[in-house]
Amino acid sequence: MERSIETQVSQAVDAWLRWLPRWEPATHRGRIAPCRRCFGSPVLSAAGLGADVPHGVQHGLSTRIKTIVDHAVADYTSRNLPMLQAELDQQAARNRARSYRPAEGLDPEFEGLPLDPDPIPGAPFLFTLGGLAEEVDADIPALPPLSEEAKVALRQEVALADDYANMVGREVCTVLLHHRLRIQAAVSQYVEPQIAAMLEELTRSLDAPFDPNADPGLAEP
Repeated sequence: MERSIETQVSQAVDAWLRWLPRWEPATHRGRIAPCRRCFGSPVLSAAGLGADVPHGVQHGLSTRIKTIVDHAVADYTSRNLPMLQAELDQQAARNRARSYRPAEGLDPEFEGLPLDPDPIPGAPFLFTLGGLAEEVDADIPALPPLSEEAKVALRQEVALADDYANMVGREVCTVLLHHRLRIQAAVSQYVEPQIAAMLEELTRSLDAPFDPNADPGLAEP
């Protein structure tokens, strides 16, 4: 029997809560471009994860919730939108023909993130994961072109799928509102102490920039 949206959201939040104690602040250089999945996400707003929460914490939950919406839309499409389903089936077969698929099979905390770090000016990469994947894509034949009538019909079905995704998304956000307290409690327990520790360490290093073991009071002018 298919699980309800409420059950799926509850299980996704449970899985995120089990993962959260393993989260640690990133120490590498941050990205310039915001995450398209998380920036301005109504899912994160419903969960109470604001801009003051680290992106890694946000992404782990938003990706799990997105999977619920994606599965619901996929089921709706398979039952009601034959042209769109045929197009998706062709694309899936094309994807399976790739010998190198670095973006597949990732944990929710990493799914949807860029494959490669932002480039450093003057220090080009010898190769990138994205570049290797593009080389493989170039060897796979493109999908057959559609007639104008087929394009119109396909756009109509895509619009229906988008409408259904928005409907499911609103339902998911409503359910998430009931989980806000335990989500925020977990952030207070596991995330905020680590952020506070980082800020304290930064304060100490600013007070004594040349000697991390020096007495902070000696750094005063």
